[in-house]
Amino acid sequence: MTTLALTPLLPWPMLAPVLVLALVLVGYAFFRRSRGAWWRLAGFSMLALALANPSMVSEKRAPIRDVATVVVDQSPSQALGDRTARTERALAELRTKLGALPDLDLRVVRVGGLGDGSGAGAVTETRLFEALDRAVADVPPGRRAGAILITDGQVHDIPTDPKAALAYGPVHTLLSGDHDEADRRLEIVEAPSFGLVGKSVTLTYRVDDQPKPQSAMALVTVRQDGGPPRRLAVPVGRDVTLDVALSHAGQNVLELSVEPAQRELTLANNRAGVVINAVRDRLRVLLVSGEPYTGERTWRNILKADPAVDLVHFTILRPPEKQDATPIRELALIAFPIRELFEIKLAEFDLVIFDRYRQRGVLPPAYLDNIAHYVDNGGALLEAGGFGLGTSLGLPGTALGDVLPGEPSGRVIDQPFKPTVTPLGRRHPVTAGLPGDDQAGGPPAWGRWLHQTELTAVRGTVVMTGAQERPLLILDRVGKGRVAQLASDQIWLWSRGFEGGGPQAELLRRLAHWLMKEPELEENDLRASVEGNRITIERRSLQEETRPVQWVSPSDETQTVTLKSDGAGAARAVVAAPEPGLYRLSDGEHQAVALVGGVDVPELDDMRTTPDRLAGIARATGGGILWLADLDHQAGGLVVRRSRPDRNASGPGWIGLRANGASVLVGVTDTPLLPSVLVLILALGAFLAAWRREGT
Repeated sequence: MTTLALTPLLPWPMLAPVLVLALVLVGYAFFRRSRGAWWRLAGFSMLALALANPSMVSEKRAPIRDVATVVVDQSPSQALGDRTARTERALAELRTKLGALPDLDLRVVRVGGLGDGSGAGAVTETRLFEALDRAVADVPPGRRAGAILITDGQVHDIPTDPKAALAYGPVHTLLSGDHDEADRRLEIVEAPSFGLVGKSVTLTYRVDDQPKPQSAMALVTVRQDGGPPRRLAVPVGRDVTLDVALSHAGQNVLELSVEPAQRELTLANNRAGVVINAVRDRLRVLLVSGEPYTGERTWRNILKADPAVDLVHFTILRPPEKQDATPIRELALIAFPIRELFEIKLAEFDLVIFDRYRQRGVLPPAYLDNIAHYVDNGGALLEAGGFGLGTSLGLPGTALGDVLPGEPSGRVIDQPFKPTVTPLGRRHPVTAGLPGDDQAGGPPAWGRWLHQTELTAVRGTVVMTGAQERPLLILDRVGKGRVAQLASDQIWLWSRGFEGGGPQAELLRRLAHWLMKEPELEENDLRASVEGNRITIERRSLQEETRPVQWVSPSDETQTVTLKSDGAGAARAVVAAPEPGLYRLSDGEHQAVALVGGVDVPELDDMRTTPDRLAGIARATGGGILWLADLDHQAGGLVVRRSRPDRNASGPGWIGLRANGASVLVGVTDTPLLPSVLVLILALGAFLAAWRREGT
C-alpha cells in the first residue's frame, strides 16, 4: 500500500504561525496591488511546501490467516442412530476441504461426554457456545472466519440476544439426525426432596409423545427401593399424581418407567428416578430401668442429648417385695400408664431398652410377650443386663428369650477387663473404627469394665468380647426387627472417665441407629451415592467379598466394576457416568440405584433433531442450517466457500467462511517527493524576482 504523507521539518505548533504570517503578507501585497505579489505567493508556497516535506510512504504487509472453528457435539443425544457416524464423516470432510485453503486455520473442539478432554462424566446439558468462547478467546475479531456446529440442534446455552453471536462470524449448523423423528419420554413434573418416615408424599409425573401422541394411554411401572413393581395405566400428555409411602429413613429411591411407543428414538428418557430423603419426625424411645443405679444416668443423658428423641423413662423404684405402709398418693401424683405403654401404644416406639431389668412382677408376662411380637414385626430391642441377667429372674427366662441372641450360663465374671472389638466387629458399622480401638489387633486405648454376665451366643453376630473372651455385645435380626444384647451394665464407667473412659456416646449412638435401621449402618448392603457426574459404589459386608458389581446405564449398556476393599468391612469404587439418568447396580445379591443429573435433565427433555433452537443465530449472523442426511445425496458433498464480509455466507448446499483480508505490517519505505535544497533555491529565486519586479 502506497500513501501520500506530510512529515513537516518543524512541529505543527511552530509551523502554523509562520504559514499564517506568510499568508497575511501575501494578502496585503495583493491588497496593495503590488506588481510582485504573484512572485511573493510563489516564493511563500515553495517555502511552505519545503517545510511540509511531502513524501510517498509505501507499506509492506503480510496477510494473516483467518481462523475457522468447528464445534463437535458429543453429548449423549448424539449417540443415537447414525448421528455419530454422520458427525465424524462431516468432520473428516471439513478437515480435508478447509485444510486445503491457504489462508485459513482450522480449530476443532469436541464438547460433551468422556472424550472431550475435560475429564467430566455425564452431560446434563449441551453447552456448545461456552466451548466456542474458549476456543476463539485468543483470536481477534478481525481474524474470525466463522463457526461450524455439528450437532443435533439440542443446544442449551444459546445466547439470549442472537446478535451477540456476530462476534464469531457466520455461525453455521450441520444437523446430524433425521427428519421427522418421534420419541416418547417420561418426565418428573414435581417431586419433594424430603419427607417423614411412615408418611406419604405426592409426586407428579407425565408421559409425553413427541411430536404428537402415539396412543391415548401408556403403561407405567413403578418400583420403590428395588422392590416389586407396580403397573399403572396413565393418560399420555397429562399430569399424573402418585402417592409414595416412605418406609425407612435415608434415601428412598423411586424408579418409574414407561412402555416403549411404536416409534422410539431412544429408551433413555423412558425411565426416570426420584430420590426422597426420609427423616424421622421424632424418635420415640422407651427406657425401662430395673432399679436405680449409677449407670442409669448415662442412658438418660445420651438419649436426652438428642432433641429429636422423645424419651419415656420407666424406673422401678420399689419392687413388690419391698412393700411398706407408704400411701400410693405419696409415691406418685398419677398412676404410671403401664398398660398404655406396653399394650396400646407399644408399636409407636422406635426402640425399647431394658437396662438392668429383672422380673419382679411389675410387668406381667403378657406385656413381655407383646414386646417379643413387637420385635418380630419390625421393632427394636436393646438389653443391657446387670447381675440379674444370668439369674432365673433375667429376661432370657421370659417370652423375650425367643428373640434375645445370647443365652446366660448363670455365672457372673467378676473381674476387670477391657471390651475388645472382634474381627467381625471391625467390619460391622456399629463397632468398626471406634475411637481408641487398635485396628492392628492390639489392646484398645480405653478404660476397663469390672464385671459381666457370661453369655453363649446362640445366634447373631458377636461384635465385642469382654472378660475371658466371652461375648459382650451381640447383634441379631429377628423377623422384621433387630435385637442387641449387652452382657454388662458397666458402660457408665466410660462416661465417668474411669481409666481414661471410652467411646460410650459413639457406640450407643451407632447401636441405637442400627437398631432403628438407619441405612448408613447396614452391615450387608450395596449402596450408591452421586456427586456431580461421578457415582461412588460401596458394598458393606461382614465377609470379604470379591464379586464385581454390574451396572446398567440409562441406555441399557452393561458394564462391570471391581470394588477395592478397605479392610474394615467396606469396598468402594468410583466411576464416571457417561450419561445422565437412572443407573441400576447389582452384585447378584443386593441391588442399588443411582440417579445422575437429578430429576430435571435438559439433555433428556427432547432428544429429537431440530433446527429451531439455532435458527435465530443463523439469521443474525448470516449462517446456514444444513441436514447432513440431505448432503449425503448431494454430489460433491458439503460445499465450503470463502465470502466477503458484505456478501451472503450461506446458500442451498453450501456454507461460507468470511475472508477478512487481515494483514500485519512488516516494513515501511518513506520517499520524499521534493528535494529540500532545490525547493529552497526556487523559493529564493521567486523572492528575488518579486524584489526586481517591484523595484522597476
